[in-house]
Amino acid sequence: MQEELLLTPGPTPVARRTYQAMSQGIFGHRTSRFKEMSAGIQEKLQPLFGTDNPVAVLTSSGTSALEAAMVNLVDDGDSVVLIVSGVFGGKFADIAGRYDLNVHVYDVTWGEAADPKAFKEYLNGLDNVTAVFTQACETSTSVLHPLSELADVVHNYNEDTLFVVDAVSALGGADMNMKRDKIDCIVSGSQKALMLPPGLAFVAVNDRALNKVNSLGNRRYYLDLRMYFKSLEVDYTPQTPAVTLYQGLDDVLDMIHEETIEKVFARHKNMQKMLRRGLEALELELFVKEEAASPTVTAVTSTPEEIAHIKNTLEKDYHITIAGGQKDLAGKIIRIGHMGFMFPKDMLAILSALEDILSRLRGKNYYGKALTAAQENLYDKA
Repeated sequence: MQEELLLTPGPTPVARRTYQAMSQGIFGHRTSRFKEMSAGIQEKLQPLFGTDNPVAVLTSSGTSALEAAMVNLVDDGDSVVLIVSGVFGGKFADIAGRYDLNVHVYDVTWGEAADPKAFKEYLNGLDNVTAVFTQACETSTSVLHPLSELADVVHNYNEDTLFVVDAVSALGGADMNMKRDKIDCIVSGSQKALMLPPGLAFVAVNDRALNKVNSLGNRRYYLDLRMYFKSLEVDYTPQTPAVTLYQGLDDVLDMIHEETIEKVFARHKNMQKMLRRGLEALELELFVKEEAASPTVTAVTSTPEEIAHIKNTLEKDYHITIAGGQKDLAGKIIRIGHMGFMFPKDMLAILSALEDILSRLRGKNYYGKALTAAQENLYDKA
């Protein structure tokens, strides 16, 4: 009888009003109705990326946006650097490895953010790097990288080197801006902080990156960003789009701007701090230090037995779904999403459930402790 509370770091909950928007009925994508909707989406989407340029919207998964960045911004034989600090950094490296590129992997300890000073020393030891790729938030560890500082390192190395950011689990939740943070390309997906079902991917480029897109040859088709940007000149798409997801996107962008982008960022930060203070009150160990913690997902570590018990009991007895660890972190952490259509009350719900689970499991009274810590943090910020 209970509704499931989905607190995974993707997919994330979708608002009822957005489901209603997506159920208006299908219509042609070569019509004036779609043209008007597409134009409105661009007007609302660009401020979220922090760009004045059109944003390519692909009907595909977020992974396609990672590959689109790779095949549109670097050419055969180019040298690229991948900052890898977890599973999704590794995915970027896997994509690069499928192409005729000279790939350099800068490994960062899982659970830590990239250190700009150390990365500068690494990058300066390489010649002719065309582009540097990184995650904004490494979803598998809950780390948020210092994008602006890393961008400075890249552009001081060579003003023509592109800085490309995978923001699939950050855009719409973490405070980032292409112009302010000197990011040349941001890619993202629909199913995380953008509050939609999976199925849309986004690629935003500045003028420098756009020049690179237009200069490369014809070695891609569906992911050829030139077609998308050309079609956007008349507010259409080069291929058949997921019209119902566009309807949902139009609605969620309205929601974001109704709340205001600044308040959206503040809400995510509040949820992060509420959750972290509550978890500390439960004597759970946070996997990432405060200064590197993402505002969209939090990872907690404990014994494998306790990790498994918490995750399974949340789902079975409380209908709350969270995520476990991946690859090297499988069975070692749990990950709690707090992005998109999530609110402080949802953090209180999971903390209340954790109070009960751990009180029973450990034979120790935690009732009220996590909620008190979380509410004190929330209302002190009000």
